[in-house]
Amino acid sequence: MGTRPVLVYDGDCGFCTTSVRCAEKYVRPHCDVVAWQFADLEALGVTQERAEHELLWIAPGGTVHGGAQAVAKLLLSARGGWAVPGAVLTLPPVRWVAHGLYRMVADNRHRMPGGTAACALPAGRRPGAGAGAGADTEAGRPNAGR
Repeated sequence: MGTRPVLVYDGDCGFCTTSVRCAEKYVRPHCDVVAWQFADLEALGVTQERAEHELLWIAPGGTVHGGAQAVAKLLLSARGGWAVPGAVLTLPPVRWVAHGLYRMVADNRHRMPGGTAACALPAGRRPGAGAGAGADTEAGRPNAGR
């Protein structure tokens, strides 16, 4: 694990890829960004299943934040006013609402702008499937939702 956080997303999902590219361009988070299909998930300490399920923010020490809390960490890492909404996303009850909204969007990402039918398929059934492996951390926690 390096000295910078790593943002792991689903590179097969058009909505996810578009969202991450937009964040890179406008938010400019201080992290390395990698699609889970090209990441060394085992070295990052996460499973393929978790990476398929949610956006992941992996801190240099190995702490994993998923879903809305990964978005919060992304915002907190950026310069300018982005840290304010990032901090708000970490506070209860906003954190709980953000988790629910994240799950709703993630579960319907194939219906979102940029999404494709492949976004709705499990990774093993997507066109060109077959990459990724790893170990899991923090699964089942309230912040562990895509």
